[in-house]
Formats: sequence, structure tokens, C-alpha cells
Amino acid sequence: MRVLTLNVWNKQGPYAERLPLIRRALAALDADLVGLQEILRLDRPANDPRPDGPDNNQACEIAEGLGYWTAFGPASIVGGSLGGGLTFGNAVLSRWPILEARHFRLPGEPGQEPRGLLFTRIHSPHGHVPFFVTHLDWQFHHGHVRERQVAFIAERVHELAPGGRDEFPAILVGDFNAEPDSDEIRYLQGLTSRGGRSVYFADCFRVAGDGSSGATFSKRNPFAAPLGEPERRIDYVFSRGPDRQQRGRPLACRVVCDVPEGDLFPTDHFGVIADLSVGPQPPPA
Repeated sequence: MRVLTLNVWNKQGPYAERLPLIRRALAALDADLVGLQEILRLDRPANDPRPDGPDNNQACEIAEGLGYWTAFGPASIVGGSLGGGLTFGNAVLSRWPILEARHFRLPGEPGQEPRGLLFTRIHSPHGHVPFFVTHLDWQFHHGHVRERQVAFIAERVHELAPGGRDEFPAILVGDFNAEPDSDEIRYLQGLTSRGGRSVYFADCFRVAGDGSSGATFSKRNPFAAPLGEPERRIDYVFSRGPDRQQRGRPLACRVVCDVPEGDLFPTDHFGVIADLSVGPQPPPA
């Protein structure tokens, strides 16, 4: 099973030129499950019978014609001058039907930009897949906020994806705005505890990375360089596997969308793609 996460930088910068690059990358990478962050959706009136489409939902615009089911989870309302119905959040693209979708607002600081968690349950050939997409607080000095956010996420995963024979191990992806040695990421990996509790998710790049630094926010990218931030690995694919059927084991992981076309990158982040086991592995030839 191939899983991708990508922060698409909403519609900032030269979006009309970036959009075809994002779509070509999705087609080439051929992921089964995709988690997108910084998606914009223009809400239609409650009495509008039309389903979401490319004209009002950026996830649908990105996925158009690529064979994906879509789900959107709002995190905050933006652009009040546009009528108050423009929301910012996370999205799921799935090769298989989406059986359920729920969204949650993450804990945060008063007055700060809200962030969210999107949960979907996917009807895959390998069992129902609990797939979570998130985007944590971005500020460098808000590690304490991100610690609360990952604890909240771990609780939702425990409640919504308790595991079972017919359920694939939970997958969690997103832009965590935190480096691998931060307490918030260490907590998710079972390397530190919080409030007497601990959890474990496999960081797919740490387990099965390609040997590179894994940086996903890079000065190589002209869209990121003006912020003057150091090279950082802040985008992740996590798996709670493997289970007894050996589903969810990270087999390979690499950074993607990190090569420009000319001098144009698809977005200000690089993406991360991981291949996960869907069952027992055959013995070496």
C-alpha cells in the first residue's frame, strides 16, 4: 500500500502554474492514500444539492480525473471578506471508497490559528484502513502546544481505530512542524512518555528511509527559502503496524516533489511517500 503526504501551500504563490505540477506528481507517484494539508474549500449554501467539486473544493480540483475519492476536514475559517464560507483544512484522496469521515479541532493557544485532524475509514482490499491526516501548530516556540496536539491525536486514534482482524493498522500522516528529535515526535515513536502514558507509531522514514536527510522544508525551495528557516524534516508518514498479519510494516520511504520543473517546485514543502506491507512477505529469492 502506497501512502503519500503533501502540504500543498493552499493557493499561494503562482498557483495556476503550481497546480499542474502537483497533479502530475500525484499521477506519477500513484499513491493509494494521500493526505493533503492547507486545502481550501468554499462552502456552498446548506440548500445547495450539488456535491463538492473542483469549483469549490481544492482537493477535488487537485484530484480531478485521477480516480480518487475525496474527503475534507476544516480547521479554520479564512477570508471573512469573501463571505465567511472559505475554510482551511486537511483532505484525503483515496483509491478506494471512503466509508466514514470525521474531523476534530486540535487543542491550541487562544488567539492562534486553529489546526485540525481528519479521520477517514477506507474500504480497501486489505481491510478497513483508519487513515488520519493532520497539520500541527507551526510556531518554533510552541513545542508545548504540539505536545498537547499529538496527545490528542493519539487518543483519537485509540478511540477510532482500536484494531481488529478486519482492520488495517492505523496510518497517520501530515505536516507536524516538528523535527524528529522534538518531544512531540519522540512521543509518537514511543521514545518518551507524557502524563504517564506512551504510544507507538513507526516513523516510516526513520525505519525504511532512503539514507538521505529527509528534509521536507528546505532552503533549496525558493518558496521556502525567504523564511530563512533551517533544513528540517517536518512531514511524516506514521504507521501503527505491523499487526499479526504483518500489515502496516514500512518497506520503503522517501522524499518526493523535491525536484523542480525549470525553477518551479509544486509547493513550499516536499512530500513523503511510504510503501507499507499488506501481508506476510515472501522469503528472499
